[in-house]
Amino acid sequence: MATIKRFEDLDVWKVSRELCDKLGQIIDGDALKRNFRLIGQIEGSSGSIMDNIAEGFERGTKNEFILFLGYSKGSCCELRSQLYRALDRKYINKEQFEELYLLVVRISTMLQKFISYLLKSDVKGLRKKNPETN
Repeated sequence: MATIKRFEDLDVWKVSRELCDKLGQIIDGDALKRNFRLIGQIEGSSGSIMDNIAEGFERGTKNEFILFLGYSKGSCCELRSQLYRALDRKYINKEQFEELYLLVVRISTMLQKFISYLLKSDVKGLRKKNPETN
């Protein structure tokens, strides 16, 4: 397995970015009308998914990365709840809800599999490498 050198190369980050783009298109299309608080919460939680993946990766240790991947999973759950609110208020339709919901569940599953992999892995992270072997 090749070593990932940049967070931008992680598939889970790429899918999270796709999710943010889809949500941005809905928000920019005036779907949420003037509910600025819900817009802010959706922007915050969706952005937090990809941002925590990036931040955890850059921390340089396996344990910190796992911690931040967990934060991303929490943001997935938060976003799912917000999607229900948007659906109930009719800011998004059932088809949009289903597409976004499935994407969030996919990301959450990817995160959990990645966490499980890292927990079993001998990889320690860039900050934990022996300086003589770099």
